[in-house]
Amino acid sequence: MRVLVVGSGGREHALCWKLKQSPLCSALFCAPGNAGIAGVATCVPVDVLDFDGLVTFCKSESVEFVVVGPEVPLVAGLVDRLEAEGIAAFGPGASAARLEGSKAFMKDLCRKYGIPTAAYGRFTDVAAAKAFVRERGVGMVVKTDGLAAGKGVIVSRSVEATLAAIDEIKSGFGAAASEFVVEELLEGEEASFFALCDGTHALPLATAQDHKTIGDGDTGPNTGGMGAYSPAPVVDAAMAERIMAEIVMPTLRAMAAEGAPYKGVLYAGVMIGPAGPKLVEFNVRFGDPEAQPLMLRMTTDLLPAMLAARDGTLNKFSLVWSKDVAICVVISARGYPGAYAKGTVIENLEAAGKVDGVEVFHAGTAAIDGKIVANGGRVLNFVARGHTVTQARERAYRAIDLIRWPDGYCRRDIGWRGVEREKA
Repeated sequence: MRVLVVGSGGREHALCWKLKQSPLCSALFCAPGNAGIAGVATCVPVDVLDFDGLVTFCKSESVEFVVVGPEVPLVAGLVDRLEAEGIAAFGPGASAARLEGSKAFMKDLCRKYGIPTAAYGRFTDVAAAKAFVRERGVGMVVKTDGLAAGKGVIVSRSVEATLAAIDEIKSGFGAAASEFVVEELLEGEEASFFALCDGTHALPLATAQDHKTIGDGDTGPNTGGMGAYSPAPVVDAAMAERIMAEIVMPTLRAMAAEGAPYKGVLYAGVMIGPAGPKLVEFNVRFGDPEAQPLMLRMTTDLLPAMLAARDGTLNKFSLVWSKDVAICVVISARGYPGAYAKGTVIENLEAAGKVDGVEVFHAGTAAIDGKIVANGGRVLNFVARGHTVTQARERAYRAIDLIRWPDGYCRRDIGWRGVEREKA
């Protein structure tokens, strides 16, 4: 098959790396791609929101299957457009992608169909939201309704901090915050749970645990994700069954009942506490950086699994995973998630990629005059396998320490929960 991956981040590099291994894949393209993706796929200078350009390219190059990586084109309806043009695509249509595109829609769906999640209110008016918080008298979580690149969430531990967070969300996120959600602060340990879905059936993937905040010790503002590891120890076999039975399958049935059958990969952020699993959020695509360790651990061919999700035949499919742990450490440009510089040179990447068990996936990079330069906030992903979290993490940081990039920053505690469990 001739396959196109849409996107330009570390997730898309990992997907391209995995799809390239499929014996079914005869040609692999990526639009627009990045400097690292160019090593495994032919990069095409078409933006993810240029639907006309993507359709034209697919037809000119006889592309038979499109894998849409990021949430923005999914929410905007790229899969609908491709399928209408007779081009098979992996991912939800726009009506199903509302699970991520609108947090208010997602929360209302959970309320209507009894899917366990935090108590909440949805607001357009700041005064009404503040009254809601004062009435409850505790710290809460404030979220933009619309897409905000993983940054539109503020967790507050006091009433005063929550009131300030409402002002910050409303003033700092433009149209994404024209409506916003204020919800109960759930206690417990969060995990990322993934399932391939074909509208009716769901096939659970490996679990992962993300590190959202910028600083060591889970401190500082939220980012798109500074690292992840797989599997998540907090999700044992019994908990995985509960998440499938109480969250994933009820959501599939709910979306079908709402006339928006869900196809693609469904990513549930789940808080696991004393009362069992509760849904924090849905994403309608592979997580970034969670996809990176998942791709290293998946031993099954990814392409036929994606085709089965699109074609409604997942009930005839199974997946196999390596028993190894995989970890991803993200290196960002200094200043991210605030202002940061572009164009700084990154050296010695080749040596870093030769460390045993390590793959280097590019996120925000470009190739200029034969040099790799930073071209985004999250720039590189160092992904490593090992028998334990401790071993995988040691390999990832050993590779990171080989590169020369004074303008780069990474957390030094990725996987800390897993390491603490191994010490116990």
